[in-house]
Amino acid sequence: MSIQWYPGHMAKAKRQVSEQLNKVDIVIELADARIPFSSRNPMLEEMVGNKPRLIALTKSDMADAAVTDQWIQAFQQAGFEAAAIHALKNKGAKPIVDKAKQLTAPMFEKMARKGIRKRAIRAMVVGIPNVGKSTVINRLVGRKSAKTGDTPGVTKAQQWLKVGNDMELLDTPGILWPKFDPPVIGYRLAATGAIKDEILDAEEVALFTLNVLKERYPKALKERYRLDDARVEGGMELFDEIGRKRGCLQAGGYIDYEKAADIILSDLRTQKFGRVTLETPQDMEDILQETT
Repeated sequence: MSIQWYPGHMAKAKRQVSEQLNKVDIVIELADARIPFSSRNPMLEEMVGNKPRLIALTKSDMADAAVTDQWIQAFQQAGFEAAAIHALKNKGAKPIVDKAKQLTAPMFEKMARKGIRKRAIRAMVVGIPNVGKSTVINRLVGRKSAKTGDTPGVTKAQQWLKVGNDMELLDTPGILWPKFDPPVIGYRLAATGAIKDEILDAEEVALFTLNVLKERYPKALKERYRLDDARVEGGMELFDEIGRKRGCLQAGGYIDYEKAADIILSDLRTQKFGRVTLETPQDMEDILQETT
């Protein structure tokens, strides 16, 4: 499956982000803790350049905590500051401000030596659609300033928002990139809902999801669908078994794969399998080695 989706408003947003970068002190890049590598826009490397950057892993309450710790360590080893946040319970919002202060301290010290009066940190918040950007911003600001929703592409325009006296945030629309390569990145984005469902082959995405769960979270998979050990074979056999278990049958006893796929993806996105992470730092290393 090759996923290509680059709506006009995203191309416009990319231009806007590039134009506004010289107005900010730091970039806060949000990534989904369930897919920390696949949910990072590779175009940001060129766009952001040497600007200080903080990687904030959103939806950490939905991700495997042990794997999230691995990701934070991996990002720090790569030279990035990183933090896991749980915006809905207001966990992790303060560390974002604290780390932003830490990263911009050298700049403000330089300004002070020149006699320039200190001001609030100007930060740009960037991330792909449906990464939880608006929710994080609302927690930081302390009021409902940014629109939130489960549908990718809710935020369409840029706006400045105040975080107390310490920071000003520039919200930006979610930006995807023209083509996901290798295809596994597209599968991961699709499984977590970063791409609109109507433009995908849900059955392929569900099959991918099942194979990941079978390999890494077999107990959760078996418990959710009450599968016998002999039934967790993977591939279409597993897909068929879940379809039968969930009553996804058409006339003649054939499996309704579309209905079964919807159930599987909904179960993943609503945490019916518990806390699940679809990729590890080793997965990232494997992709980077293949593409270099």
